[in-house]
This record gives sequence, C-alpha cells and structure tokens, in this order.
Amino acid sequence: MVGAYEGWSQQQLIARIQELEQQVGGAEKNAVTNTNESTTTNLTVPEPGSLAFRKAPKPPPKAFDASKYSTRLIALKFAYLGQKYNGFEHHKNNSTPLPTVEEELWKALVKTRLINPIPTQGDTTDYKRVDRQTFAAWDREGADVNWDGCDYSKCGRTDRGVSAFGQVIGVRVRSNKPLPKPSRPMRNGEDPRGEDEDPLLAAYSGPEPPTKPFNDLTDELPYIQHLNRVLPPDIRVYAWCPNPPPDFSARFSCKERRYKYFFTNPCFAPVPGSSGIYNTTSSTSADSEAMREGWLDIAAMKAGCAELIGLHDFRNFCKIDASKQLTNFKRRIFHADIEEVSPLDVPAFLAHPALKSPTSPPEQPQPKMYSFTLHGSAFLWHQVRSLVAILFLVGQRLESPSLIPQLLDIETNPTRPKYEMASDAPLVLWDCIFPHAEEVQSSEERETGYVDRLEWVYVGDEGAVEPKSAGKGRKGGESSMGRGKWGRGGVVDDVWEVWRRNKIDETLSALLLDKIAEQGKSTLDAEVGGGEVTVGITRGGPRVFDGGDLGRAKGHYTPLLQRERQEPVEVVNERYRVRKGLDPDRQKAKEEDGDE
Repeated sequence: MVGAYEGWSQQQLIARIQELEQQVGGAEKNAVTNTNESTTTNLTVPEPGSLAFRKAPKPPPKAFDASKYSTRLIALKFAYLGQKYNGFEHHKNNSTPLPTVEEELWKALVKTRLINPIPTQGDTTDYKRVDRQTFAAWDREGADVNWDGCDYSKCGRTDRGVSAFGQVIGVRVRSNKPLPKPSRPMRNGEDPRGEDEDPLLAAYSGPEPPTKPFNDLTDELPYIQHLNRVLPPDIRVYAWCPNPPPDFSARFSCKERRYKYFFTNPCFAPVPGSSGIYNTTSSTSADSEAMREGWLDIAAMKAGCAELIGLHDFRNFCKIDASKQLTNFKRRIFHADIEEVSPLDVPAFLAHPALKSPTSPPEQPQPKMYSFTLHGSAFLWHQVRSLVAILFLVGQRLESPSLIPQLLDIETNPTRPKYEMASDAPLVLWDCIFPHAEEVQSSEERETGYVDRLEWVYVGDEGAVEPKSAGKGRKGGESSMGRGKWGRGGVVDDVWEVWRRNKIDETLSALLLDKIAEQGKSTLDAEVGGGEVTVGITRGGPRVFDGGDLGRAKGHYTPLLQRERQEPVEVVNERYRVRKGLDPDRQKAKEEDGDE
C-alpha cells in the first residue's frame, strides 16, 4: 500500500491525509459516546462544593535517591542560645520536656536532604520519603535521632540552658560534586583500540571531553544557607570547613575548649543604707571588713583564678559520674581570669551612693558586666559551673581565694565538700580549638593553649554564599562577598531580631526598676540622709549568689571546708560496678571532653 502513494500528486496526498484524520476523529467520538451511554444510568451529577469536586489527594513525595549524589566530610561551626533547649545532646528513647539542640540540627540536615541516615533495627522511618507530616510529628512528639552512616561527631556537650557560640560537629553530607561516570564495558571480541567497532557507536564511545574542575568552595552547595532556612532562629550555622583531616573527629580532634560565664556586678539588687551591710568575720578569710550585699570583690576573684592555671586534680570541682568509672581527674587549665565585658546599661538607681559598698574606692564604680573566662585541654562533668560557684563565694568574701588551692590539694582534702554549683543560663561554650596533629601534646607536657588550624569559611565569605542564580533581582557583576551575612535573610538580620527582642525586654525592665525605686517614702535619698532602716539582711545571714537572677537565702553561712563531705570517688565507682555487675578489670573510660 505504501508503494501506491509514490505516484500521487501533492494535492492527492493532502486529500488522503484529511480523509484519514476524519476517520480517526469519528472513531474517538463514537468511543466517548458509547462510554457515556453505558454510565449515564448510574451517574449522579455532584453538587458544587461536594467531595466529588475536591482535588484528589496529593501523591506521596517522590523518593529521594541518595545514590545519585556524592558525599563529603565537612565540619560545621554554629551558635545557639540554650535557654529553650534541653541541652545539646540527644539520648535515644529519652523524651525530654524541651527539644535538644542536636535534635533540631539533625532534623534540619534531614529536611534539606544533606544526610540520608541508614535505618537501624526497629526504625521504620523511610528517610527517602520524609515529608511535612513527618516533620510535624517530629516537632510534636520528638524525633528518634539516627546518625548511622553519617560519620557524625560532636565537640562539646552542653547541659540544659547552657549556650554555645563555637559549637562544632563533623558530618558527611551530600555534595554538588558530580559522581564519576561509569566506563562502558567492552563487548566480546571488541578491539580495545576501537578498530572493530561500529563507526556510529565509536562516535559516542570515544574519550569524554574534559569536564570543568570542581571547586570545593564556589561550586559546592550553600550549606550554611540551606540549614539556616529551616533551623529555629536561636540556632545559627555561621561557618564550615570544606576539607578537615581524613580522620577528623569533632570530639577527639579538639584539644582545647574555651568557656565564658557571664555575670553582673552588683550580682543582684543591693539593699540600701546600713541595712545592706554584712561583716566578713564568719569567713575563713583573714580580712574582717564590711561588705554590701550584692557587690562582688573582683580583685579577690581574680586572685582565685590565678590558682586554677596549670595541671591540677579537679575532683573537688566537678560532679562524679559513676557510669564513666573515671579515676584520673587531672585537667590542664591554660587561662583563667575575670574579664570586663563592657559597661552595662543598667537601671540608674544602682549607681546611687546609698548602694555603695563600704570597701569601694572613693569614686563609686559603675555597674558592669564581667565574664569568667576559662581555657582548658578538657573538662570534667559540671567543672566550669563548680569553679564559678566557688569564685562567687570568694567574690562575696564569704571565702578567701586561698580556698581554691586548698580544694586542689587532694592529699589534704580528698573528698568534695557539699555546695551548689552555679546556674546554667550564663554559661557559654565560647570556642573549640583544633590544632595540627603534630602540635598535639599530652596535658602533662602542654603548658600553653593551642591555635585553631581548621580552615573555616565564614558566612559571607567566598565559598559560603549561594550562587548568584539562586538570588532574585541581582544585578550583573554584583559581588557575592557578604551575601548570606548582611541584608534581608542574612545571618546578621536573624540574630539582630533575637537581640532586639531581648534588648527591648531588658530596657523596659530597667525602666520599671527605676520607676519603682523612686516612688514612696523609702527612697535612696532618705537612706543616705540617715532615714530609719526598714528592710535589711535577715538574721540568717546574707544572701548567696549562684549566677541566677536573685540571691538565695541559705541561713547562717558555714565555711566550705567545715561542711559535710561527699563520698570518695573510689566508693562511688565501686558501688556502681557492683550494682551493674561490671568487670572491675575492664578498660577505664576515656577522659571527658565537655563540662556541661
């Protein structure tokens, strides 16, 4: 039949095509008519707004195939404000009243498809198809964090309420780097030189043209922007390291951790006039001077800090965790000091002469913000907060700076006196330091701190911004420097929002304090003029400051070395071993690497 058309003219061919089109169209019309007739008797026309008019449910999300992407090990540096979190570390099958920072970070990595965990036994989650409903359930009920297959490691483990400005993790993530293309296998009898190959096939099987080299920075995924889009506003990633050492571990590669503990001076609202004065004669200190409740002796605290520097046994400055079976409590402190942060914008009434401490210099010192700054090779559980608690006792002249070397003398004081550790909220894991492997020394050998050798790429730098094509309305030739850091959607804007909200609250609280302090007859001016004392220190003694928002009334103060002692470490460890049925000769736990 095909050969019959060869002699037809153009007009005849066009007419034949039109005829065939009419036949096909008629057949389709008849088929539709027959179908409608066969269903008309059973068809009910749906009313507008009924379920029949609603859209069909969306199909399940398309499975994410992680095998199509290459991966790379990177380090991430991030910050968080810890008051809304149950600490950093997440414990599997352990529900907490607040989410953990680690949980929020894991959800962000899963949501952005940067990691694809390997399901563990009992884990029914299909990580290839996680959707909004899954994340909503995780937000309500908590997520079972699973790092299997991600080469995950973490540096510091902060406790509930503790913040971090230099937390670091290592993790293997999805990369933009193209996977190598598999070579075509040769067929049986094929000449490897291609001489016996079909010429048409040979045109496609020759050497591939050279591809553009992959730049580890500028061609990579914008990890910082991807994560910050889905993280809570008080958790911000601000740097990444593209090429950490092959054996990098955020935990074991870190050889120095730095903490800051913030406090104000005065530490709480002083009571004016003579009613706010107490005597330090109950202290073990040789000094017998009057002290105003609420003010701290910064010079005495500095003297105490000097005693901490060096290699010491800190068993009297930590909480014993029997599950770790620790026997070595020696840790190296590189730096310890009380540092002024900045003049504090505080309520004006705190500078009134009626609140002046008897030991203050002639010119009343302005209230200020300070930090206890501590750098060390490693830290025991709650070591920093225990040290701060002792320094606050020294600062209130309830104890002498000589208490610190006495507690470090394990032969004289082998067990820890009972005392409360400082509050959690003012503590910040400030930074984590990763030196070169050849620089690492043991705590016994190393006397000075390290320098961080990881090559961090900070937000706004080249290699830490999104490609221009990802932005909208950007003019040609615009520099990428600073993008992702400044301007709308930048990290600075995100943190500014948090700061401004808290600053407004702080300012309103300060103005409220001033408003109340100046009202009524019991004003500060009346106290200076010799007015009658109405409120003062209770009979039980001065309040004790522990880093919280208020001083705590603890009754008559008992010097620390006269208090009841806790059990020796050996007794605590042995009781735990017996209860758990552990082998006493088993390998001892490794040194702890985080305080909180």
